[in-house]
Amino acid sequence: MRSPIAVVDVDRCETWTRYKNGLCDTCAANCCTMPVEVKLADLVRLELVDPFEAEHEDPKQIAKRLSKAGLIEHFNFKNSIFSLARRASGDCQFLDAKTRRCTVYDKRPNTCRLHPQVGPRPNHCPYGNKAQSR
Repeated sequence: MRSPIAVVDVDRCETWTRYKNGLCDTCAANCCTMPVEVKLADLVRLELVDPFEAEHEDPKQIAKRLSKAGLIEHFNFKNSIFSLARRASGDCQFLDAKTRRCTVYDKRPNTCRLHPQVGPRPNHCPYGNKAQSR
């Protein structure tokens, strides 16, 4: 019989598990509670920004609109990086609360596409039961 999945603290990388194929199948999507930093191209792919707007509008104005709409939490002006807004629970706004699966998987940002190969602890992920609250 398998041992129970451990509770993980997403803020403490030392509690993370070395990634292997199939791990996501039995995980509670803890990576989807971490802040997601995206570029303008990701916002276009997510259909939060129109391609014309991305090409012709100042990123600061786009950030202002998205912030007002509750779609982003923060905008780093220097690097033009947007941080996607999360729900009060800490979950990504695109995570289905019941199934714990991404609702925009085919359009997901590069940050998500590259996880866990890239991130705070490369090739490791916060695998386990629902992450400890922050």
